[in-house]
Amino acid sequence: MTRNTSARRRRRAAPSRFERAGRRAAALQRPRVVLALVLVLGLVSVMLLDGYLRAEVLGDHRVRTDAAYDKVPQRILDGGPILTSANGSMRTQSVPRKTIVLTFDDGPDATYTEKVLKILADNDVHGTFFLVGSMIARHPGIVKDMVGQGNEVGLHTFTHVDLSYQSDARVKRELTQTQLALAGAAGITTKLVRAPYSSEASAIDNYSWPVYKKLGAMGYTSVFVDTDSDDWKKPGVSKIVQWATPKKNKGASVLFHDAGGDRAQTLKALPKYIKKMKAKGYTFTTVSGAMAKSAARGGSAQNGSAQNGAAENGSAQGSSAQADGTQSGETQDSGARAGGAQRSGQVPGGAPAPQGTAPSSGTNASGRAWSVDQAAHSKATGTTLYEGKALIAAVAIAEWTVPTLAVFLAVVGVAVMARFAMMLVLARRHYRQRNKRRFSWGPPVTRPVSVIVPAYNEKECIANTLNSLAQSTHPIEIIVVDDGSTDGTKEIAESLGLPNVRVIRQENAGKPAALNNGVRNASYDIVVMMDGDTVFEPDTVRQLVQPFAASEIGAVAGNAKVGNRNTVIGAWQHIEYVMGFNLDRRMYDLLRCMPTIPGAIGAFRRQAVLEVGGMSEDTLAEDTDITVAMHRAGWRVVYQEHARAWTEAPASLKQLWSQRYRWSYGTMQALWKHRKSLVDKGPSGRFGRVGMPLVVLFQIVTPVFAPLIDLFTVYSMIFVDLKASLLAWLAVLGVQLVCAAYAFRLDGEKYRYLWMLPLQQIAYRQMMYLVLIHSSITALTGGRLRWQKLKRTGEVGTPTGVGR
Repeated sequence: MTRNTSARRRRRAAPSRFERAGRRAAALQRPRVVLALVLVLGLVSVMLLDGYLRAEVLGDHRVRTDAAYDKVPQRILDGGPILTSANGSMRTQSVPRKTIVLTFDDGPDATYTEKVLKILADNDVHGTFFLVGSMIARHPGIVKDMVGQGNEVGLHTFTHVDLSYQSDARVKRELTQTQLALAGAAGITTKLVRAPYSSEASAIDNYSWPVYKKLGAMGYTSVFVDTDSDDWKKPGVSKIVQWATPKKNKGASVLFHDAGGDRAQTLKALPKYIKKMKAKGYTFTTVSGAMAKSAARGGSAQNGSAQNGAAENGSAQGSSAQADGTQSGETQDSGARAGGAQRSGQVPGGAPAPQGTAPSSGTNASGRAWSVDQAAHSKATGTTLYEGKALIAAVAIAEWTVPTLAVFLAVVGVAVMARFAMMLVLARRHYRQRNKRRFSWGPPVTRPVSVIVPAYNEKECIANTLNSLAQSTHPIEIIVVDDGSTDGTKEIAESLGLPNVRVIRQENAGKPAALNNGVRNASYDIVVMMDGDTVFEPDTVRQLVQPFAASEIGAVAGNAKVGNRNTVIGAWQHIEYVMGFNLDRRMYDLLRCMPTIPGAIGAFRRQAVLEVGGMSEDTLAEDTDITVAMHRAGWRVVYQEHARAWTEAPASLKQLWSQRYRWSYGTMQALWKHRKSLVDKGPSGRFGRVGMPLVVLFQIVTPVFAPLIDLFTVYSMIFVDLKASLLAWLAVLGVQLVCAAYAFRLDGEKYRYLWMLPLQQIAYRQMMYLVLIHSSITALTGGRLRWQKLKRTGEVGTPTGVGR
């Protein structure tokens, strides 16, 4: 007895074949959901990176002007353009007499920087380029060529922000990220920096002075200018040359720009300037070259001493200058180290080398000896090098992905607007054509038809469904095919005692099998198919079968309505049914490429159904499958707007997801199954030539990429221009509202549900997009989806009880 009981328990505990299949399907869905989330997260990351590169994300465009400078030491304000720190003491250094340090800001630029490099190479001159990190990451090849040509590079922050406004963490991040970009592009780091919006040392103010002290403590050498060409003002070539020329044979750090705008005048002025200064006996070098030159002469001018004073006054004033109690000998030693003889583990200014940066040991990233002109460079190693390369790769992906998506989404947006316009035009034409007084399909169809009701566990709804059919004004026979229900559906149908109702019982085999069973048992040549949770109006069947007066028509799609529309989810689906489904069907009807006859209400010639092999079990969207099959068999499929059916839509988000997931995946299956329709000829190929592209474009491709449009819109609202982005979104919403209102007007619906449209666009539409993306991933990964039964409430009663 005990053994038999245990055996029965073991048998009951063993899962059935369907349960095992369900568990396998659920297990397969989880990684696909994760994959979808990873793709979305990756796209968001790429967009944020691209926005950060363009200073849209975390961009700070504030520029400080007219600040006090009373807290800045006078010796700094009166000093030279090179600011270093040694043992906590800040000191300046001037450029030697008749020496020019050509500096370029804001690059690299794809248009102008390479041309500037060619001019320098042609004139055998090296320059110092202060590079913006985001630009380095976008144009790494230019930076590599720049360094390889012998030029020196410095940092100009990553996003070109005014450092006086930034926190210590932001300042460090700006420089670190620029170093990483430089490491990834050229395999080096540098200890030169020029803060954006800086100019002469005399312009240092109370807000920027603490920043420069922090930079010095970090081991950086800050570089200012003596002479500004003001080329960004585009004053003309002669003015640029004139303004860039230092007075009285003084040495100077001269500022040009190789990026940041139209630099055509700079390109014309630069070679003329170089030739002019060489003719005057000037030599050109880099910042490190100037520091080394000063150290070699033993006469670096600092902290307010007269620039080139020893040479001009015939005295040793410049070499005897002191800084914070430091003797000139100590100053000279500092300058010598910065100029290329720095000790191992030291960087210009005497600060320790940052982690991940190799000490300047006399070789560059290519293994060749560093020149004096590039002494500020250090070879990037370890994590700095690899993180830099990763940054360059990520930026390359972002630089390719975001613009490509932007162009593609613009095309999608235009296509969507064109579809709206086409729907409105064709829907109006359809309405006027079918509602003319003289319009007729032919002689009235009055002969009896068979109505097939497949039912699986429909105890909540089957009575309402059959009672609505019993009120039909058209002669019908009702065939209820009970697909192995376990809730008493068959007994309820039989207990109603309705005339002309036959109940056929079969083992559970699915909806297609149940419909095929009903077709085989149908007595008449026209069969109407409906769902077990749907109710018809008394005149529905009569209206639905009238198009069969035309011999070329093989099937008719009815007008499915949401009966339980008084909830938020129901109202959303009501808007979708009226606007998305029925407006579409009017358009497809005129184009003669109807893609789907709704399972809730459709009529077929029995001969046509048998001719195409009945309802197929190959896909989960048997209604789409047979509709396309009818087209390919040469039959015409039309839409009958006056044949209305009221269906119970999913009442929860979970059920809605399940239903739409099955619909989307099934539609993809059906389109793939009938892909050869693209090459069909004659009337049978019309769906392939017109319908298939439209369905793929507007029901798969466009919805899959539509979330990206919303993502770009949200991004623009947050990081770019809130007002403009919001107005654009409202404009699109306005177009959709017009389309929805017109669809409601054509269907005779009341407008009060349209107030839910904005919320539908924000919440409901996003869910539908995610469902479609999920379905697409399932299709691409070769997954299978089992049939899912939705829970019904039976709240949709007779049509007269449905409130509009």
